Amino acid sequence: MAKRSGDTFRQSGQSGQSVQPAESRRPGESAEAISCRNLIKSFGDPPMPILKGIDLTIAAGEFVSLTGRSGSGKSTLLYILSSLDEPTEGEVFLQGRSVHSLDSKEQHRFRNEHVGFVFQFHYLLPELTAVENVLMPTRKLGLHEKKREQAEHLLAEFGLDHCINKLPSQMSGGEVQRCAIARSLIMDPDILFTDEPTGNLDTVNGDRVIEMFGRINKEQKTTILMVTHDPDYARAAGRQVHMVDGRIESDTRTTKTAKRR
Repeated sequence: MAKRSGDTFRQSGQSGQSVQPAESRRPGESAEAISCRNLIKSFGDPPMPILKGIDLTIAAGEFVSLTGRSGSGKSTLLYILSSLDEPTEGEVFLQGRSVHSLDSKEQHRFRNEHVGFVFQFHYLLPELTAVENVLMPTRKLGLHEKKREQAEHLLAEFGLDHCINKLPSQMSGGEVQRCAIARSLIMDPDILFTDEPTGNLDTVNGDRVIEMFGRINKEQKTTILMVTHDPDYARAAGRQVHMVDGRIESDTRTTKTAKRR
């Protein structure tokens, strides 16, 4: 099992600040794919803080794992950074845009064109086949016919070529989750947010998903932020951000390893 290297980011100013060279970014893409300043999130009355002043910068083209115990705030941070939830205080920028300043229509368009999501639960539409579910994000832009071949290719990449015309009820839990991951990639997103993407998968299929993420990160320069409890998969990313009690405790470079030993 690979060990984490000792290359630790300095924690002054913006945590984990790292700028990738231009060749590791997509053409025209901001050097900073994801950033936030003094991010605070509270729930309840009286307010209970869940995130406590988070500063984080992720450069375009980075693959970052976000780790921590249950209740550490990592999923809350992921949802706010992805614009699916709003902070109590602070700002979030995706590709240089203050996403929470956009109106609802602009946010939806930005997410559809630039961002992919993989959730803990698959959220497939039960009345649609696997390939129709994968193509759902393309329909708003009228690209479903053009993207059909790519959708079938993605399903094959995840070992789901036999499921193309199956409904979710005819698929196993692991097959359904892999289909949801394929859906997240159909628009070739600049940024991919994933929340426990391998949680419902066995080791073989979990390894396949992480290897796929590594490949699209390397070949397509997709920025990936992945929440995971799995230490092996966390080390598959090039950088690991670890949270404790709503704060970033450490931010380190990792030695990549995609498979368990």
